[in-house]
Amino acid sequence: MNNKNFTTSSIRHPDYKTEIAALLRRRLTPGRLREELANYHENDIAAALELLSREDRLVLYRLLDSSELADIFSYIDHPADYLNELGMRQKLETLAQLEPAQAADYLAELKKEERDTLLDLLEEDTRSEIALLSSFAEEEIGSRMTTNYITIQEGSSIRQAMRALVDQAAENDNISTLYVVDGEERLVGAIDLKDLIMAREGDDLSNITASSYPYVYATEAVEDCIDCLSDYSEDSIPVLDSANRLKGVLTAQVLGQLIGEELDEDYAKLGGLSAGEDLDEPLRRSIVKRLPWLIILLGLGLVVSSVVGIFEAVVSQLTLIVCFQSLVLDMAGNVGTQSLAVTIRVLTDSRVDARHKWALVGKEARVGLVNGAILGILSFAAIGCYLMFFKGQPAAVAFSVSFCTGAALLLSMELSSIAGTTIPLLFKKVHIDPAVASGPLITTINDLVAVISYYGLAWFFLLHLAHL
Repeated sequence: MNNKNFTTSSIRHPDYKTEIAALLRRRLTPGRLREELANYHENDIAAALELLSREDRLVLYRLLDSSELADIFSYIDHPADYLNELGMRQKLETLAQLEPAQAADYLAELKKEERDTLLDLLEEDTRSEIALLSSFAEEEIGSRMTTNYITIQEGSSIRQAMRALVDQAAENDNISTLYVVDGEERLVGAIDLKDLIMAREGDDLSNITASSYPYVYATEAVEDCIDCLSDYSEDSIPVLDSANRLKGVLTAQVLGQLIGEELDEDYAKLGGLSAGEDLDEPLRRSIVKRLPWLIILLGLGLVVSSVVGIFEAVVSQLTLIVCFQSLVLDMAGNVGTQSLAVTIRVLTDSRVDARHKWALVGKEARVGLVNGAILGILSFAAIGCYLMFFKGQPAAVAFSVSFCTGAALLLSMELSSIAGTTIPLLFKKVHIDPAVASGPLITTINDLVAVISYYGLAWFFLLHLAHL
């Protein structure tokens, strides 16, 4: 077989969601349709829902039981639209099978009367779990935990621990890590399932219990928890209340989602948005997210323009220097944005202390100085030659202007590097998300720095010293 022309771009993965949609439209007998659907993963069936009409989805709902529907809905971020298509009985049964956190999110979107009705009809255990999760604010980590975990009583034998595992596994399938608690449900430690399986019957349970295990408190902010837990690779992290009692766990899947959401939020803020945004978001909401920062940046832009007005005398006497204003402003903005990106990345590491922060400021200042010097020298030579050979300016005038431009480039790049580093550090110090020091904000501030540097140096060197 000749693989000469084979490339990874030629690989075609099956389009399962389209296959599932076509399958449901074929109107096969219920038994045959169930057999065919059993060949597909729940995630693919979930993806196919958006391709189906409401009538086709109703056919699917009638084929599957509540447990199967719950497995499918668990792969959908916002399953409310599909849950609302179910009858009351099927909706209740599916809600009971969903993870309590997902059920709580759905119920929170309903009107109070409908929410209370559904809660009254749910079983007591399910209702209490949903009430627990709903008691935490959205920005608290407790709202994202699950009660799907296994506990083992402190002092149990290996045989008793295995029996507890078997008894609880029917209701809780998150079994890779087992949590040891005392008589008051306070966390003692954690056991890896593999260690329990390999333990001999006469072994002491404490010998395989990790007492130094990461944990968070339910009322901690999601953002703070991500900083704390991002370095761990555990399958789940215990969540405690103020009395150190185990109330739930954060699964690896949830941690991954939280980190992704945090990155999306920081990326949005770097772009000058107040929060993340997607294609399906209403126009009005997108405008509301963007407008506040734009108004702030408009005000800062007016300040920059007014500063240019202060140097009106310089501009009127040396119109030539206006040609190179954008060069200085653009380079200052680029350097400041680079320093901002490096600083925010460093600040995501919770181990960074004051010494490292000062070291970062020093390093960025040196980087800005060296890069500014190199580019300043290059611009001095290039602009001087350009003005002399292509614009017919005398050598003294050409290289005086290019010297001023190069010096302004060096100064503005140095100051922009320092600003791009110190502003997010200052925001962090006063407990404001450093990502709020967004790219557009830093760029506008650096425009102000560059304008003052450029026209200030032009006024001093070209008008007062060189008398051009």
